[in-house]
Amino acid sequence: MTKQIAPIRSICVYCGSQPGRDAAHMQAGRALGKSIADHGLRLVYGGGTRGIMGAVASGVLSAGGEVTGIIPEFLMDKEATRHSLGQLNELVVTADMHERKHKMFERADAFVALPGGIGTLEEIVEIMTWAQLGRHRKPMVFGNINGFWNPMLELFQHMRDQGFVHTAHLVQPLVIDRAEDIVPAILASAGAKGRDGEADIISRL
Repeated sequence: MTKQIAPIRSICVYCGSQPGRDAAHMQAGRALGKSIADHGLRLVYGGGTRGIMGAVASGVLSAGGEVTGIIPEFLMDKEATRHSLGQLNELVVTADMHERKHKMFERADAFVALPGGIGTLEEIVEIMTWAQLGRHRKPMVFGNINGFWNPMLELFQHMRDQGFVHTAHLVQPLVIDRAEDIVPAILASAGAKGRDGEADIISRL
């Protein structure tokens, strides 16, 4: 396993706690997890051990990688089992969703949205909002497996065309179709631009 010496040390993955109806989405979760481990990076994610969330974590752990799960106490028996949570390298239990999102942001150097539902959408959009407000310059990626995110990407473009994304240059997520290409794209992006001004981000959000 090659150790990556770069600004990117960990990747936060947002994705569904259900498997969805397209088998490619679960396959993409496992492939992304393996890629994260193979590049010597840590997975930061919502702690679920079912659905695509579980596939990503399993992909990392099976390849010898490190996983940090961050989950609110009230979701521990809904998105996971306490036994399966014990398999993670690190488990952080938070009081609520707000604390969970802040800790995920604080621990991650990049963000990936794989297919998922309303929660997945809300999480990646909030990260994009913080980028638009100049709160961070961390890479953001839509894992557009089988075109899953196309309708949302069209909406974002519509917002830009209508003049509602006033700092579009700050909101430039990568759109990657293959799970295996996501980590290399993040590392290339991080190497092409600096990431500064983040030390006191959490206190200012």
